[in-house]
Amino acid sequence: MELIFIRHGQGEHTLSVPDSLQLEDPSLTREGVNQVASLRNQLPLSENDLVVISPLRRTLETATIMTENSSCKKIVSPFVSPRMFPQNPEWKTLPCDRMLHKKSIQEDFPNFTIQDGLSDELLTSGINTIPEQEFRLVAETFLEWCNSQRVEHIYVVSHDGTINSYRQFIGGEKLSREDFLADAGWIRLA
Repeated sequence: MELIFIRHGQGEHTLSVPDSLQLEDPSLTREGVNQVASLRNQLPLSENDLVVISPLRRTLETATIMTENSSCKKIVSPFVSPRMFPQNPEWKTLPCDRMLHKKSIQEDFPNFTIQDGLSDELLTSGINTIPEQEFRLVAETFLEWCNSQRVEHIYVVSHDGTINSYRQFIGGEKLSREDFLADAGWIRLA
């Protein structure tokens, strides 16, 4: 199994930091849409691939563009929702990183399936502020789930902090914010 993590395209919440981080439910910018359209050419999908998406509008929009004209399976999962990096127990989830409600995802992105069998807590809160020890358990569970999917490629559309957290967990190397992927950047992890 090949695991490819993809950062969403440029989002509205990054245009005027720190004020823009207070935006709720930000979309991709026009530049973000163009970045993802270019990415679609770099990472062509087959019907046998799986795309796992964070439950935020900008990642769902990224996955929509990436999977255009593809019949691959698309699953929304809080296992890849935003995650602060590095973790700080005093920090709270910013408005731009609040997950969409299940109903909104179903209405706005009807071609996507929401991962089933998960706790309501995980579906509403995600992994943004959970302690590192809890994240390791989530990461193990997610990777086991990925292995159980029996596909050759899994593309994970997520966020800079989440990707760095999984990179550290899988690779065992210490990373910093300087290691964040650029908008619509991607990395193979397995």
